[in-house]
Amino acid sequence: MSYDEIIEELRSKLGDSPRENDKMLRKEAERFAKEKNDDGVKAASALLVENMPEEEREEIKRITHIDGVRLDKMHSQILEFIDKHSAIEAKPLAEKLYKKITVEFKETEKAKFVSLRNPFEDNLCQILFKQDKVLNRTPFDFATYITTYAYIITETGSPFDAIPVLKKAMEYNPVDCGPKFELAEVYKLLQNKKRLLEITRETIKVASSPVALARCYANVGYALTDSQDYDDAAAFYTASVMMAPHPAIPHEMRNLAQLKGTPLKVFNREQIIAVFKKYDIEFGPNVEVIKVASNLASYYLAERDIPNALKALKITYSLTGDENVKKIILKYEPESAKNVVPSDEGRPNITKTVNENPQN
Repeated sequence: MSYDEIIEELRSKLGDSPRENDKMLRKEAERFAKEKNDDGVKAASALLVENMPEEEREEIKRITHIDGVRLDKMHSQILEFIDKHSAIEAKPLAEKLYKKITVEFKETEKAKFVSLRNPFEDNLCQILFKQDKVLNRTPFDFATYITTYAYIITETGSPFDAIPVLKKAMEYNPVDCGPKFELAEVYKLLQNKKRLLEITRETIKVASSPVALARCYANVGYALTDSQDYDDAAAFYTASVMMAPHPAIPHEMRNLAQLKGTPLKVFNREQIIAVFKKYDIEFGPNVEVIKVASNLASYYLAERDIPNALKALKITYSLTGDENVKKIILKYEPESAKNVVPSDEGRPNITKTVNENPQN
């Protein structure tokens, strides 16, 4: 059903009791979310707001809108400017959005707001970043919105000023690789090898896909190239390709060979692990990430929640290559036989994986 059809069906179920209507709509919203029906979630959410007393409705509108524009719509406008290479025009809007978020959704002594996007991030965050405070969910993906602002700051010539902004983005979602990758880009521009290695170690701890891990290794390779540690850089670039090939890596390797002036050393897995240890970096995913995905898969299978079980199973398989996990995935989703690895979360790609122009 379309959004309009869903909202009309929900309206037909409304009664005279606002309390019962609220209860019904929340239950329907949960059902739609479980079914991954975005139009259903939006319809139920819209009616929940409509069903509220006028005073509550106006307060929600106040904190979720700027000049009559909803925060997610404003972020879409900002991305349109970026797509047109108009970062200067995007900056005032992005700054206004950033201030709105940090004022209306700021941390207090007893509670903080988080933009965790799914059960996996929720569980991983609670394990890796234990909190004594009450965690309140934000209505939108603020970590991404703030990262976009930081990107614009960097693009308009102030990378140093982007650092505290990106750290604020991480506060809203400490297990999102996006702000961390953007911070790595900033440290590349500032040629700060120490900080680049630090943020890469932090990113590896939460990386939940081979692509994310490969990007981490490529970032280290870039830093080591810059510091003329050519053979070690080659080890990290080789590891990046082993984890997930990227078309930019061969260019980086050719550039590396030219800089070194002699053939690059060829590394096997054991040698790569040894080089990684020199920089206090583990090769492969964090075992806690695998454990969270695996435990979630088991839980959702027991609950017969197959859509969420498949998400967790695919994360587990992508990080482990376990054929038994693959068999379970194919049992419930045989059409994914050609590719059982999950794609990255659908969000704007506003950063570079590695230097796109290695000669510069």
